[in-house]
Order: sequence, then C-alpha cells, then structure tokens
Amino acid sequence: MATITLNGNPIHTCGELPLPGHATPPFTLTRGDLSEITSVELEGMRVIVSIFPSLDTSTCAESVRKFNHLTADLADTILLCVSMDLPFAQSQFCGAERLDRAVTASAFRHPEFGAAFGVTLVDGPVRGLFARAVVALDENGTIVHTELVPELSHEPDYDLAVHAIRNRHHPCPEDAMESTE
Repeated sequence: MATITLNGNPIHTCGELPLPGHATPPFTLTRGDLSEITSVELEGMRVIVSIFPSLDTSTCAESVRKFNHLTADLADTILLCVSMDLPFAQSQFCGAERLDRAVTASAFRHPEFGAAFGVTLVDGPVRGLFARAVVALDENGTIVHTELVPELSHEPDYDLAVHAIRNRHHPCPEDAMESTE
C-alpha cells in the first residue's frame, strides 16, 4: 500500500506500482467502441500507460493533452490513457479535444487493472478511482519507468516518461552479433 495525498490529505492505494525491469501485469480494458484491449495486443510496441482518476478533472484532462502532444513524434509508441471513466466519456473528450494519439481505455468492466498496478484508491473522497501514475513499457512488455504522483492534484513528470521510451533501444539480433565479433 502506498500513501499519496489529495490536497495535502493522506490517501492510500491498494498496493504498489510494479517495478521497472519486471513484466507488465496482464490486463484487459475497454475501448471507446466497447471492444476490449489487452496487454497481449500491445506486445511489440512501446507503451506509455497514463493512469488517472477522471477526465472530468482539469489535471487529468491536461495530462492527456500533454502526453498526446509529447508523443506526437513517437511513431512506434502507443499512449494508453486509463481511468474508471466510462468509455463513451473518454472518447467524447478525446474527440472534442482532437487528441489523435491517445488510446482511451476504461477499467469500468475490469477493476482488477487497478489492483494489478496497485493504483486503486482505497480511502478518501475519491476511493474506487485510480491514483495518478505513469508506467512506460518497452516493446517486450518490460516496465522501463514508473511514477506514482505523490499529490493527486499534481501532474506527472512527462519528460521522464517520454525520455524512458525515447531512449530505450534493444539492438536487433544482427547488431548484437556484430558487436561480439
């Protein structure tokens, strides 16, 4: 269990974020069209998982806008925006804002996502929603960066997450063979 704050008041998560170097926990979430998206579908791609309480708050909305902008030149990267918001609300927000990079994913059918990532808030006025967190995955599904934002009303460190994705390079097997010769 981790402790964060909401306007300076302590609140707790149901667990801890998975650690860098570990495989991402398997998950299923719901897209805006009500189809499912799974961690298996994301294999082979780099992923920034932006987790937040609700797009109905200004900080959450701003974080989706900023990540959308900062990942615009990362063609091999998926921006997965996860909350307990209904999929329709997520899609409506991104459509109205013209956020073309954000792939919205709701956990409203899959609350186990919050438990697997340790982000479900267990007390306080927003219990049941998710803490603000970022998890960056390499193309193998390995976690390369995590951040649990200590104050729920604050934004994440965008640059650290994007840097972790941008500078993660796994050499091709041919490159590895050349370096051993």
